Amino acid sequence: MPSTSLPSNLKIGFLGAGQLARMSALQAFRFGIQVAVFSDRPENEPVQFMTPFSTSGSFESVDDMVAFAKDCDVITLENEFISSDILKQVQEKSGTPIYPSPESFALIENKLIEKQTFEAAGIPVTPYKLIDGESDLKTFGDEYGWPYLLKSSKGGYDGYGNETVRDLKSAKKAFEKLGGNDGRDIVAEAFVDFTKELAVQVARNESGTVVYPCCETVQKNHICVAVLSPAPVQEKYQKQAQELAVKATEAINGKGIFAFEFFLTKDGKLLLNESAPRPHNSGHYTIEGTVASQFENHVRAVLGLPLGSTELNKPAVAMINLLGTHKRPAKPDNIQEGLASENGHLHVYGKIESKPGRKMAHYTLLGENLEETYKNALHVTRNIEI
Repeated sequence: MPSTSLPSNLKIGFLGAGQLARMSALQAFRFGIQVAVFSDRPENEPVQFMTPFSTSGSFESVDDMVAFAKDCDVITLENEFISSDILKQVQEKSGTPIYPSPESFALIENKLIEKQTFEAAGIPVTPYKLIDGESDLKTFGDEYGWPYLLKSSKGGYDGYGNETVRDLKSAKKAFEKLGGNDGRDIVAEAFVDFTKELAVQVARNESGTVVYPCCETVQKNHICVAVLSPAPVQEKYQKQAQELAVKATEAINGKGIFAFEFFLTKDGKLLLNESAPRPHNSGHYTIEGTVASQFENHVRAVLGLPLGSTELNKPAVAMINLLGTHKRPAKPDNIQEGLASENGHLHVYGKIESKPGRKMAHYTLLGENLEETYKNALHVTRNIEI
């Protein structure tokens, strides 16, 4: 049975202290839950300003994380930069449960294992291959065509750890740059002829499973710049993406919040591209856009609480990522128009330093018509500089 008790000294610990943990922490505070954070960064991170229970250490140090975990009732993740073996040791030595579990995380902890896990579950994935050297680089290009993507198997995000290769020469260079010659696993992925990039978030625990609306993610230079919900595609594709996302969550016996990204191909097929065992940028719109956000259900899920409704609050929701525009101390400028908009919501992440392309904030606008709402959201955020 799901838990219905919230003791005043209940403490949730986040491994990672960036904006995803910050937005989940805000929901934990709503329930009177104490929040602890473990950061592996030298600079102050967004959650560290919010709680006295802040620890700095290394994601490669079992001892560091065991000491942190012993002071928490449950541990959860903000990123995938940790090894499942280390998580397992931390859970065993501290006695503190970790969700998603180390066993679930081990099934998706890098891009190669992730593809193999979902393929084995009967879920269509993008064509891929583990690259051992130059001959594999050529063979993959010959089989699936040039250009294609090379990805570091672990640690990539927002275009980091990914390289588009257009011929064997650029492939060899990218393989070396990504660490292939130093023993790092490098995965090749075929370019998919797609019409839309879609995403679905799923929350799951003992009380059941809830699935969020299928949304569209708009990408530029490998970075998500906008999210539209519900996705402007036929309802059959929305439902199929939701069904595949639930199937993927069940395949890893996931407890927590999970996000899944899909390609909708020109011939009407859905391919699972990537997953995340945590809240995801594609789900930020749910803070105002749905009854219970991905962050609220993150907290509910890992604490074994009943899960909240994922119904949209308005027929249309558009979320704009606000990226850094200058290398300087963070300072959102020209925000007046966005703040003045009815049903508009600005979220600034509390990062101290801005740099071009860094995710610094987001803006969500709710409306009745998706195309009009997206157009208006772009308009009111057009002059914002951070």
